[in-house]
Amino acid sequence: MREVPLESNIEAIAFADRLERGEFDLVVLLTGVGTRALIATVEQVRGSRDSFIEALRRSRIAARGPKPVAALREVQVPVWLVAPEPNTWRELLSALDSRADEVPLKGLRVAVQEYGVSNPDLLTGLRERGATVTAVPVYQWALPEDLEPLRAACRAVAGGEIDVVLFTTATQAVHLLNVAETMGLHEAVIQGLRKCVVASIGPTTSEELRERGTDPDMESSHPKMGFLVREAAERAGDLLKAKRARH
Repeated sequence: MREVPLESNIEAIAFADRLERGEFDLVVLLTGVGTRALIATVEQVRGSRDSFIEALRRSRIAARGPKPVAALREVQVPVWLVAPEPNTWRELLSALDSRADEVPLKGLRVAVQEYGVSNPDLLTGLRERGATVTAVPVYQWALPEDLEPLRAACRAVAGGEIDVVLFTTATQAVHLLNVAETMGLHEAVIQGLRKCVVASIGPTTSEELRERGTDPDMESSHPKMGFLVREAAERAGDLLKAKRARH
């Protein structure tokens, strides 16, 4: 898959303008690449990012995990709150709830930097707590330009040629099954995945797999590539034996 900037940056620039006017009480940043893309968009459109960076420094910022924190550190922007691992929307909401005595969400004007697709559960959770929420889309996920490797993967999974499949983002599951659908292989790929060891990098990816009809057989202990690869290498053989014995 590839990350593609949105063709229209209207929402991002409107957010920057409003932030500089002090119209948000809390800014939620979900990804590092999205944070960098947001800053780059402002700089590209305006020719300067200085006033926007200053507005971020004046703002109360909540980050979903270490990647947006690292992006903000590059421009010396402090972070008020960081969600703990595994860095999903649930941990983010829980972290905000834990600071409710200090900053209650009721009546708060909250901007949420989105990534790829919108996260309705997070937006709903914020609104249920009384916040006024503005979504700020920055980039979207797109299929790779060359679909043949993905088509080959669909054929291999459907044909029972694969023992272990690793998913490192929820979008990979979406793309695999969308391409399978265009090939007339959707059900065959689902059935193939049920005969493989399906390894997920973390809770968000696991949720997407379950919603699409595949229960992951394992989830890495930390949502990082190294942990996923090492733990899959250690456990996949036993998991595959047990799974195939059941079938």
